Amino acid sequence: MKNFLWVTLFLLGGSILAQDAEENLPVENLKANVVNAQSDMPLESVHVINLNKVIGTITDAEGEFNINASVNDTLYFTFLGFKPQKIRVTNDMFKFGGTKIALTELAYALEEVVVRPYELTGYLEIDVKNLPVNSAYQYSISGLNKSYEAGNKNPGAVTKVLGAIMNPADLLRNLFGKKPQQMRKLRQMKEDDNIRDLLASKFDRETLTQLLQLTKMDIEDILSNCNYSTSFIQTANDLQILDAISGCYEEYKVLNRR
Repeated sequence: MKNFLWVTLFLLGGSILAQDAEENLPVENLKANVVNAQSDMPLESVHVINLNKVIGTITDAEGEFNINASVNDTLYFTFLGFKPQKIRVTNDMFKFGGTKIALTELAYALEEVVVRPYELTGYLEIDVKNLPVNSAYQYSISGLNKSYEAGNKNPGAVTKVLGAIMNPADLLRNLFGKKPQQMRKLRQMKEDDNIRDLLASKFDRETLTQLLQLTKMDIEDILSNCNYSTSFIQTANDLQILDAISGCYEEYKVLNRR
């Protein structure tokens, strides 16, 4: 029993030391190039995100980028029409330079599709009257600076608002309490212009799942329990989703302190 205890303490201590050593790794400027895997041609405007440091950049006309990183950081590359890719930073990438990251084109088999959601005439005054209006009203709780989306898109919102008033901290603790490290990244993500620009152009939640280490289902559950309608969850871009999660998390922190 005593030997078992010593082994456990030894392994635990080694794990803590390894974690501290990883966190204290020096931050250096990493320079590399992104190319098309099929043609070896440089790719411009590829978004590069350091998932550990929560910072981003884009490649220039030569496919080159510079980003602060440490050994063992994970870089996430995303570009329209190409498969997203994750690369682990190694010592060799700093030591030798000239690293090439090759992205693979996505192959789509598309059939001709004619989409006619609404009968539009081309005249603005007439077409505006024919478009459906999203009547997703919002309810607010005084003092929380938070609105709850409702209307015919989210008929249970009133009940959820009342539940939030009665016990709001418990409602959100189950959502965020299990993911404190990921949630702390929200503010960093919102402050980086390159990450915001990327998220504003995306609707697939792929980058968000990588940054927050959450599944798409986790994201939907968070927004649903924060009283966002199904319409918003399905149609908002990734930046709007980020801001919604961030706002809900800030509310959770205020309520949790109370």
